[in-house]
Amino acid sequence: MFKKILIANRGEIALRVVRACKDLGVTSCIAYSTADRNTAAVEEADERVCIGPAPSAQSYLDMARLVGAAVSRGCEAVHPGYGFLSENAEFARKCLENGLTFIGPDPDVIDRMGEKSNAKQTMKAAGVPTVPGSDGAVETVEEAAKFAEEVGYPVLIKASAGGGGKGMREVHDPADLEHEYNAARSEARVAFGNDEVYLEKLITRPRHVEVQVMADNFGHAAAVCERDCSVQRRHQKLCEEAPSPALTPELRHEMCETAVRAVRATGYTNAGTIEFLLDEDGSYYFMEMNTRIQVEHPVTEEITRTDLVCEQLRIASGEPMTIPDGGIDTPDGHAFEFRINAEDPEHNFRPCPGTITKLRLPGGPGVRVDTHVYEGYKIPPTYDSLVAKLIVWGPTREAALARAKRALDEFQIEGIKTTLPFHRAVVREPDYAAGIVYTDFIPTHMPQFLA
Repeated sequence: MFKKILIANRGEIALRVVRACKDLGVTSCIAYSTADRNTAAVEEADERVCIGPAPSAQSYLDMARLVGAAVSRGCEAVHPGYGFLSENAEFARKCLENGLTFIGPDPDVIDRMGEKSNAKQTMKAAGVPTVPGSDGAVETVEEAAKFAEEVGYPVLIKASAGGGGKGMREVHDPADLEHEYNAARSEARVAFGNDEVYLEKLITRPRHVEVQVMADNFGHAAAVCERDCSVQRRHQKLCEEAPSPALTPELRHEMCETAVRAVRATGYTNAGTIEFLLDEDGSYYFMEMNTRIQVEHPVTEEITRTDLVCEQLRIASGEPMTIPDGGIDTPDGHAFEFRINAEDPEHNFRPCPGTITKLRLPGGPGVRVDTHVYEGYKIPPTYDSLVAKLIVWGPTREAALARAKRALDEFQIEGIKTTLPFHRAVVREPDYAAGIVYTDFIPTHMPQFLA
């Protein structure tokens, strides 16, 4: 096991990694910007090093500063968390070039799976079902129109690089294709420095179901159950649950086996996620792979009694993973996660930075809160608006949902607008309670939530 690692991230995921380090007896050294000087992650870490001012480009996205901090402090490895440089192959290579272990997959695998059109071809070759789509990047709007006519509208334009909904546009009418194609390329260029896009047939009312995967350097690969992430807006998830209420045990087993096959086909190691679109008829299609730990990993931990971040450290340090080869496809109970963001749902989820004047966290059996904030903490406008993750477990979905209602009612944050009122409305919505949830859930139900 490592003696010391650098945590190249901030907020709740940085604190999560600090805690995993303490559990394994590893010294944690956190890299932080001046805006995060007084955060809980910085206070709890064993060592800390300031890497620059608040703007991400001058701190959390500055590869030279992060690598320099790790080397100067005698770290052996770097944990990138999620977001920022976590899926950046160049950063992974710079770590390796400087004698540091990157806690994640090999940079060549990040390249191969991070570029979505290449990833899709890799999955096809491995026999993984994929959504009908273009063969690689679509270079002109004329090519895009030809593909759309062949498969039929609606279609989805997607950036080849990156994720998080950036460079992604739905096209339902041929008259809109040129505008949306150019807009997607422009957005992708700004977000990822790469304006390549490809097209897929749009599955109109799918669920978003993803399988957590793990693989070590000893040939072991595992699927660790699945999560349903269908409640999202603009392709950004707001509520997750595990297991998916849409899956039978047989379909769960099949999808997990498919995910393991995908992992083995790519030579993947460490933590990752295979994301699928699940159609109403039970068909499922590979969407993309996230080559990092996910924001929603706690719901998987709750239903499988695993510690995925500790597994990441074990694998990266050269130890075999403790999760059985092949994985876990029998969930223990049910779990929900609610992303509490500093946003105003009444005004199109507008970010609401500011100072938290009162904070009351929920508790009791089966209730977990992953957060880096406290009373008096000032939410900066510079970064992601995530304030906390409320994770609730119960022996059944019904028990977990009842516990979620209670915990959300207990949760109090004052001084800023948050998504708490939105989540309280969601868990009381009959369709959500029945597990009838698709990716159009929020636009379909938002008017009644606001009412």
